[in-house]
Amino acid sequence: MISDLKIKKIFKGKTVLITGGTGSFGSTMLKKIISQDCKIKIFSRDELKQDIMRSKIKNENVDFIIGDVRDKDSVDGVMSGVDIVFHAAALKQVPSCEFYPMEAVKTNIIGTENILDAAIKLKTKNVVVLSTDKAVYPINAMGISKAMMEKLMVAKSRILENDQIFSATRYGNVMGSRGSVIPLFISQIKTGKPLTITDPNMTRFMMNLTESVDLVKFAFTNAKAGDIFVQKAKSATILDLANALLQIFDSNSEIQIIGTRHSEKLYETLLTKEEMHNAVDLGDYYRIPADNRNLNYDKYFTKGEFSSNVIEDFHSHNTHRLENDELIATLMGLDLVQQELKKDE
Repeated sequence: MISDLKIKKIFKGKTVLITGGTGSFGSTMLKKIISQDCKIKIFSRDELKQDIMRSKIKNENVDFIIGDVRDKDSVDGVMSGVDIVFHAAALKQVPSCEFYPMEAVKTNIIGTENILDAAIKLKTKNVVVLSTDKAVYPINAMGISKAMMEKLMVAKSRILENDQIFSATRYGNVMGSRGSVIPLFISQIKTGKPLTITDPNMTRFMMNLTESVDLVKFAFTNAKAGDIFVQKAKSATILDLANALLQIFDSNSEIQIIGTRHSEKLYETLLTKEEMHNAVDLGDYYRIPADNRNLNYDKYFTKGEFSSNVIEDFHSHNTHRLENDELIATLMGLDLVQQELKKDE
């Protein structure tokens, strides 16, 4: 955990840009750094969300800029004078990216390249891009686009000046975030509908918004150019998650198995076995150093580096599985759950 004193020193006098700043991550990051002596730019294309956030925070050190990461001119303008970038703007919904894959390409790949190119040109000191477990062994358009985003970050890190750092964080499901399954289950409970489960044995990493922000801050303060950071997240089955919410809300709603959706995996992976071989264990996190080998692969034709068969991936089936009591305690710590419980009082 990074101390408040260190955070204050890091952000003092800086200009911070949060792309996709009105989303779940951006809102939480803003709360974490708004008290610091820094200027904050919220960059997104949704004027309604910006207006709601602006009315709620009423802080003269926060600027709201309408724009789109897909638009290079828009990005160049907002990046001027920025010291730190947290790049959260993305298309994140798996089904919509499956039906409109080029939209995922435009936002998640080209949009990220616009951010990184502007940072190189303007000599921005630090950029952290947010990735996902779906980028590992990707089988859907969203995961493929995020995997390419990671590759872009690593590739462009090779041409940075010495005092510039690009890095990435990779994490699984953020509990309670927009479009995640927990708000859906709660809504189904409140309306007396069955809880729709795709596969009861499906596991997902469980991470709250504060942990996702802490991971990004850890990456920001510990990264070398091209690094990817992963939290040692715990997991739960979708069935256990549904049952825990039924218990919390004292509900008798039924559970309905509906089958997997477009391009869903049984479990998600945060590190491949190849990455695990090179990963640096930092306690609560793994650091994946950039692969800085050159294009001459001849030397690897005669002598390999390691046997990947002796190392296992880090995925949601083999990490610590939350027991019912742990899962309930974790869910009870979510603002969303507490807010919904208060409505029942």
